[in-house]
Amino acid sequence: MAGETGKKELGKIGEFGLIRLLTEKIKLKNKSSILGVGDDAAVIDPGDRQIIITTDMLTEGIHFDLVYTPLKHLGYKAVVVNLSDIYAMNGEPGQILVSLSVSARFTTEMIEELYEGIHLACEQYKVDLVGGDTTSSLTGMTISITAIGAVEKEKVVLRSGAKENDLICVSGDLGGAYIGLQILEREKMLFNQSGGIQPELEGYDYVLEKQLKPEARKDIIKALSENNIVPTSMIDISDGLSSEILHICNASNTGCRVYADKIPITHETKKNAEELNLEPLSISLNGGEDYELLFTVSINDYPKISTIESISIIGHIAKKTEGTYMVASDGSFIEIMSLGWNSLKNE
Repeated sequence: MAGETGKKELGKIGEFGLIRLLTEKIKLKNKSSILGVGDDAAVIDPGDRQIIITTDMLTEGIHFDLVYTPLKHLGYKAVVVNLSDIYAMNGEPGQILVSLSVSARFTTEMIEELYEGIHLACEQYKVDLVGGDTTSSLTGMTISITAIGAVEKEKVVLRSGAKENDLICVSGDLGGAYIGLQILEREKMLFNQSGGIQPELEGYDYVLEKQLKPEARKDIIKALSENNIVPTSMIDISDGLSSEILHICNASNTGCRVYADKIPITHETKKNAEELNLEPLSISLNGGEDYELLFTVSINDYPKISTIESISIIGHIAKKTEGTYMVASDGSFIEIMSLGWNSLKNE
């Protein structure tokens, strides 16, 4: 009961009370944010740049499990996955809108914890929360975030611009987020089977953070700009490297060659994968949720791109007739297949 725990029920404060609770601390940071929360719509003036808008929905039981996902981390991640899409267009995010659907089991304190993560992400990436919506749900929680960004017209990057001989590049490292998820699922299963034994998470810090609190690669976009590099195509890695490289090749009407021994995988990810009897390379290709950037650049940019920290050159774009293949360490060719996560697939 609410009186016994000291927690407030959402029904007691109503929708407008919840809106006041969640928006009273918002302060706009961007000049383009003319009007935020408080009217029928936000007002944004981007000037002479192109607007980029993206939206992403996270549903409890499909995209996240609150048994092991802290609400603050969930709020942070919900923002980051949308900002990553803006960066993947070579843009700069400026505003977000947050829509939230929750059931009666959530208290005001729980929603405030969620929004602590949302506000932290807004502060970290210098974006403004300018609106959204709230409603009730019969089945848990759903978060939908729309991110708005801008980019100079001559610098917008699509998936469809890759050309033959372009270099294929990826930021950071791959596979860690999927391994983190497998660790959490394993410990949840053991917890349920044992009747409450506490999880053993020591030694998994890196992969757990990659899963629970990923970061969008704002730093990579900044580094590319500082080196006067405009990628020919780009996408963020949400569904796995294999799936994303095929998106670029299909949109650009090209083939590719990706070299297995060039794909960046950390020691921690390899170690934890082997512990779970999983093949690290397969995980890096198909795991998903890394939110790194996969992009192509002209071969003429090699001298510059090769000096940027945290970027790996993993292959090159080929003619469409040459197909989409990974070159294994022994020199054999393996056709790249899209095996990434699909939320609509029947298990």
